[in-house]
Amino acid sequence: MNPVQPLDLSQLRVLPLAERRSLTRADDILISPDAAPAPLPENLAAPVRDCASKMRAARDRDASVMLIYGAHLLRNGATLLLDRLMERGWLTHLATNGAGTIHDWEYAWFGASTESVEMNVASGTFGTWHETATNIHLALMTGALDGLGYGRALGRFIAEDGADVPDADGLEAMIRAEPALAGPPAEMLRAIRDGHVQPGRVRVEHRWKHASILASAWKRGVPLTVHPGIGYDIISNHPIFNGAVIGRAAEWDFKLFGGSVAALDGGVVMSVGSAIMGPQVFEKTLSCVNNLRLQGGRGTIAGHTIYVVDLQDGGGWDWTQGEPPKTNAAYYLRFCKSFSRMGASMHYLQCDNAAFVHHLCRELCA
Repeated sequence: MNPVQPLDLSQLRVLPLAERRSLTRADDILISPDAAPAPLPENLAAPVRDCASKMRAARDRDASVMLIYGAHLLRNGATLLLDRLMERGWLTHLATNGAGTIHDWEYAWFGASTESVEMNVASGTFGTWHETATNIHLALMTGALDGLGYGRALGRFIAEDGADVPDADGLEAMIRAEPALAGPPAEMLRAIRDGHVQPGRVRVEHRWKHASILASAWKRGVPLTVHPGIGYDIISNHPIFNGAVIGRAAEWDFKLFGGSVAALDGGVVMSVGSAIMGPQVFEKTLSCVNNLRLQGGRGTIAGHTIYVVDLQDGGGWDWTQGEPPKTNAAYYLRFCKSFSRMGASMHYLQCDNAAFVHHLCRELCA
């Protein structure tokens, strides 16, 4: 039997974004914070007001207010709403998945994003877009040279319209000077030698940077962390793909996320349209924080409140009462179950994610 051979991604044929049929445009989706918000179900008005009240109390005590979001919140046009909340100091940390950053960068540079997965997988073109993978990798590699994780590196790249790439001699000098820290310069050197990037100032004008949550967070000085999976995102579909670059950036962001969780006593966590990444990353991080606290003779995180927002049915279960038994189908709703185990009062709001954020913005920023 012949052994299985790995794919040679260096042989992938990639295409310019201009050849893709993009399904959404930044200019069409952005929601103005000053516009009237879409209506919410009547039973959700009180929970939204309660969330705003908890956020006010959290900021009064300097506790974290964290928003974990999936890519659909961006694609539904919530960037300007989040910018307003960050500008007014209501959010202290944002977190998203890899898809959230891919659509973010494409809107910021190309003004359009999303594609037909079914059609493009069949033609072998799904995700094989040259500019997206190249520029996100470039942002992460240059950011790593300055100690920046995924979110801050890409946010800076968008806000500053590109990055500076050291030449090969400079990178080799970095490697010789600190061999134990050679990862970031070595990955950049490899990208140069493979012909993926060129030394010097790489200018990438982002004409729609106002549509980028990443750029907004960088501008406002609010940490935004990214929690991707290797092979989950279209930046894998390119010869430049480098799991070490993505993994290192994600590792640093996981630790930074933990720093905000460490300040969560009496704080607020909102998981908006993040059915998998949000609960999975949060539960591991909270365990790490509690581990370190207990070693130092401190109590575990307490007094925080969690709001989970999604369009899916919550299983007909009152999640404020904890998780249902295994015989109940609601038990298998990961986006509710995991958060219900996190030592906090957990509220599930079944509603449109952008409408939730818009009403929250109205409550806090009117």
